[in-house]
Amino acid sequence: MNLFWIAASALVVDRVAGDPAWLPHPVVAMGRWIGGLERRWNRRDRSDGLRRALGAVVVVTTLAWAGGLTFGVLWLAGWVSPALAAALNIVLTATTVAWKGLRDAGRAVHRRLREEGLDAARCEVARYVGRDTAYLSEPEVVRAAVETVAENLVDAVVSPLFFACLLGAPGAMMYRAANTLDSMLGHRDHRFRAFGWCAARLDDVLNFVPARLTAGILVVALGLRGLPALRALRLTRRDAGDHPSPNAGIPEAMMAGGLGVQLGGWNVYRGVPSFRATMGDPLRPLEAADILRAVSVLDAACAVTGVLLAALGCAVHWGGG
Repeated sequence: MNLFWIAASALVVDRVAGDPAWLPHPVVAMGRWIGGLERRWNRRDRSDGLRRALGAVVVVTTLAWAGGLTFGVLWLAGWVSPALAAALNIVLTATTVAWKGLRDAGRAVHRRLREEGLDAARCEVARYVGRDTAYLSEPEVVRAAVETVAENLVDAVVSPLFFACLLGAPGAMMYRAANTLDSMLGHRDHRFRAFGWCAARLDDVLNFVPARLTAGILVVALGLRGLPALRALRLTRRDAGDHPSPNAGIPEAMMAGGLGVQLGGWNVYRGVPSFRATMGDPLRPLEAADILRAVSVLDAACAVTGVLLAALGCAVHWGGG
């Protein structure tokens, strides 16, 4: 199997199986490794320069063992059977993708909001966002859920598959390691500003191309859902550059434009208010159904991605023959 087919197969495996709770997940091991080094090395009595250097060492060593261990497993499997190596390549790549987990998260917030009320929805959305959720209004809970679905289309679907197409499961696993590093270390507060600088910049670089590919995928996905794709693209060109991330603003602005709502605005992190640039125009107020609409767009975008990967795999296979 070529790498495009492996990536397409991994997307299907994730959609069907997701991440079973009984199966150890690589991100858990990554998190323990990163957290342990951060606690030992990111000490306040060290200079910013030394903390930047040590943070870079954490990045390099994490990427090295994540990619190297995955490559070693596939190499050993190849000695046993090429079919076993291909199957493991698919399964390991699938662990870096979160289509099912992302759609389940959005649907869970919507279900708890509709069936159990606002307090339950606040508790549910707190599992997926870093902002304080205890006092969110219903539209703010909806906004948090929609933003999570939109932004993670890049981080949890397109980017890992992009690197799987380049390097197979080792590439996807190294991307997941970089994304985990950014999630844990790439904050802008005093504790992480120096130590997490390398992790944050690396994540920006790695997501640069996939985020822009995602815009094209979303144009097709929004069109398939009967939503205004061209308006979304126009608003993305207008608003995405105002986002603090060079990449996250693209899927968020596309989603906002497609749904006809406005994302961004005031969030509170550990009691400190923070304003994030708004994406899209508030043609109507946010409502609970927008979470399901965002999940529907996610499903269409993932389906488009899978078809594209399969087609590229066929082109490589038949072109090579």
